[in-house]
Amino acid sequence: MTCNMVQAVIDLGELQNTIVNIVKAKYGFKNKSQAVNKLIEDNFDQYFELRPDFLKKLKKIDKEPGIPFSSMKELRELIEKA
Repeated sequence: MTCNMVQAVIDLGELQNTIVNIVKAKYGFKNKSQAVNKLIEDNFDQYFELRPDFLKKLKKIDKEPGIPFSSMKELRELIEKA
């Protein structure tokens, strides 16, 4: 899987810059971009909570048995038969 990168110029306050530098050092990142990405990934759930009814649907789906397949060709055949 390839990941398209977007470049952004951002202004950080002194405290925010210090936090990014701490995360960069803690995880041994090569640059601040990696540290900012880590901060965003780790805090994603805090800003994007899933609705309870949607979580209930996901849990129900998770309990359903899967359909085994061994290749993309086999999966396509199963889908076409459905």
